[in-house]
Amino acid sequence: MANRRGANWPLESQPWAPAGARKRVVEQLQKWGYRPDGEAVGAMVALMVEAAVGDGGRRVSLHLADQDQQALVLVLSHQPGPAPDDTVLPRLAALGATSCGTDSAPDGRRLWVLLDL
Repeated sequence: MANRRGANWPLESQPWAPAGARKRVVEQLQKWGYRPDGEAVGAMVALMVEAAVGDGGRRVSLHLADQDQQALVLVLSHQPGPAPDDTVLPRLAALGATSCGTDSAPDGRRLWVLLDL
């Protein structure tokens, strides 16, 4: 992550994880000097973490990085499996994501969103 600031948090895969993830990301962006739309950013983070929790694993990883007035939020479910239901990516886009996507890897499913700040 050269030339970027980054933060990450391990989360327990529990129903309360999205609320904590939402708060952490918005607070970290504010510490870095951004003034994000807290409601929209928080809703995107919560949606991604909810999808990862729904994968049924024991833990979830939340990663945040910034560069050039943009933030990348990545959520890893640590549970290989199918892509999220077809509504997750359109919902992220509707919340204002610049770009978003999902893929599966040996270490689990990843959901990501790129945000203009």
